[in-house]
Amino acid sequence: MTTPAPDATDTSRISISAHYTGYVWYRNGLSAPAFVTLAGRIANAALTPVNAFLKGVAGASIDTFLLQRHSVIDHLVSQLIEEQGVEQVVEIAAGLSPRGYRLRKRFPHITYLEADLPGMARRKGALLNALGTGPEHSVKPCNILEASGEQSIQALLAGLDPAKKTLIVTEGLVNYFDLPTIRSVWARMAQGLKTFPAAWYVTDLYPDFADHPAYRYVKFAQKLVGFFTRGEWPLHYPSDKAIREGFMQDGFRDVEVHDPAAFYDQLNLPRAKTATLVRLIRARA
Repeated sequence: MTTPAPDATDTSRISISAHYTGYVWYRNGLSAPAFVTLAGRIANAALTPVNAFLKGVAGASIDTFLLQRHSVIDHLVSQLIEEQGVEQVVEIAAGLSPRGYRLRKRFPHITYLEADLPGMARRKGALLNALGTGPEHSVKPCNILEASGEQSIQALLAGLDPAKKTLIVTEGLVNYFDLPTIRSVWARMAQGLKTFPAAWYVTDLYPDFADHPAYRYVKFAQKLVGFFTRGEWPLHYPSDKAIREGFMQDGFRDVEVHDPAAFYDQLNLPRAKTATLVRLIRARA
């Protein structure tokens, strides 16, 4: 009997990495003990030698880029709340992210809606209930691959106040899907966000920078992530210009592509010895 190959569009595999990233946030002072799981601790222990190897040969570990992307996304989101008046934040594929927990403490006036696959959504909902976050911080099930129905992005957005400025955030989601698949998701996001008076999307993306000095180690990390998540982990777009053009084609405008290195001093980010590997995108719908 043969084992079927993993489906690259099966979103159930994404939640596996949520435990690891949840522990990385906690270990670096960005989260609370309630967000830590045993699976996260085990994954951290398993990847410790890998991270040490990558830091030695490539000048940065997996954790370096995780922390860079998390902190810059926080910064971009906070700017939209403070300077553009965003009042509703939707974090899709939130996993064990502590972002909503932290932002609601800093901006108690905002509504924060988290979304994930049903199993993770139930787990996160129970966690938030235990923390007493209140009705303005909630969790709903969502499958980004559903074009319609009660777990679609459109259904998720339909439950929000259409008169308020709104933001969608995703972190650590995009590169689990091939480009045509995730672009169809972006197009549905852009279309759904048009119902609000002003709306934005903030995400991370790992490009395919073939001329990067540590590219062979990037490919190693790519295979490693694919192994842990039982699927592919494709890289998207060869340049910042291509990223910007792609998002505009999918229905966004005012597309900003940010290199974490530009925030090294401002946000006190962990630094890579070589050029960075992740990009942060903030786009208006």
